[in-house]
Amino acid sequence: MSHAASTGARTRARELLLQALYQKQIAGHGVDELLDQFHDQAAYQRVDQEFFDEALVSICASRDSLDSIIGGLIDRPIEQLDPVELGILLIGIFELETRVDVPFRVVINEGVNLAKRFGAIDGHKYINACLDAAAQSLRSHEVQAHGSG
Repeated sequence: MSHAASTGARTRARELLLQALYQKQIAGHGVDELLDQFHDQAAYQRVDQEFFDEALVSICASRDSLDSIIGGLIDRPIEQLDPVELGILLIGIFELETRVDVPFRVVINEGVNLAKRFGAIDGHKYINACLDAAAQSLRSHEVQAHGSG
């Protein structure tokens, strides 16, 4: 798979992951049920499946820890976050924490793009600020070495 093709597959995996996390928040489905359901979708065939599966399982398993990090970044109780914004932040914090193979700027950019596509008007600005603050904390050496903007 070419770099461009793998990048597109990872972006599509994040989109599908956001849908799964949204569904989990709204309907309360368990991770196994979500994996089964999303594996059966045609869209799953076009995503980075390894990334999707790993991210969904990891995010669901470490939700308390991720919520704690997010709670320190936001200006309101986590329960007041829009489900789409929360899903995007969960994906972004997961990647910043565990996927050091993905540059912090890519994580932020992907989160902003998800917010532009699926979130509320101007929600991408909030996501940008939150993920930038998270990168400053979780990837401080990388941010300092490459600059934050």
